[in-house]
Amino acid sequence: MDTTRPESSYFERVGAHRFVPTGHASGAWATDEQHFSPLGGLIVHEIERVRAHEERPALVLSRISFDILGRIAFEEFDIHVETVRPGRTIELVQATVTIAGRDAVSARAWFLDTHDTDNVAGGEPDRFPEPESLPSWPLTSMWSGGYITSLDTRAVGIPQPGRTTAWITTHLDLVAGEQASDLASYVALVDTANGIAARQEPTKWMFPNLDLTIHLYRQPEGRWTGLDTSVIFGRTGQGLTSTVLHDTRGPIGYAQQILTVRPQPDRQP
Repeated sequence: MDTTRPESSYFERVGAHRFVPTGHASGAWATDEQHFSPLGGLIVHEIERVRAHEERPALVLSRISFDILGRIAFEEFDIHVETVRPGRTIELVQATVTIAGRDAVSARAWFLDTHDTDNVAGGEPDRFPEPESLPSWPLTSMWSGGYITSLDTRAVGIPQPGRTTAWITTHLDLVAGEQASDLASYVALVDTANGIAARQEPTKWMFPNLDLTIHLYRQPEGRWTGLDTSVIFGRTGQGLTSTVLHDTRGPIGYAQQILTVRPQPDRQP
């Protein structure tokens, strides 16, 4: 596969820190918007690239929080990365996505030193079945958009409204002509969690997430992102999507997404 061609990736780099989305990055709620999921992975990719260029300490990402500040237009954008809390064993890094002069996404990532704690490790949830043993489950039956059609999804058991476990992968590169880490490629699929366990039909109700926070106690490996997801809708327009994160070796951390829940505009009471 020619990875320099834009149709084989979610993004193309068109400047030192400037990118353009391909059709594969289009959103599920509206195709003239970007889906946040691959953009989240790209932010991690750019953070890693900047840290390597600046020869920052060899730390591991242990938490990243994304705030989605508004509509993510399907346009060229810049990513600015800075270390706001430098250190030898702990660092805090901030990244900002800017589209047409407006901040669209803000992210903060904690990087920690590593130590051998194997003899005290424990408390993990159970693993679930390998993805290769499961049939494909097309998310296009519920969602549209270029990002959704780019996915290979395998459900574990029968998906239920508000409760689904699934594996997700993609054959696409994150950035055309660039090698992304397992971490960046993994994070690029995590935001899909809010779509796999929808409590209501998205043609009748809107429930987009305003943020995504990921905590990791182990770095992901391989090409599959495992999502063990539960969704709660509250009684006053707020919701919460909670996910236990897995790779094929087992659980690695948790993700949370706060939702704004409302009827679709043409279905208002």
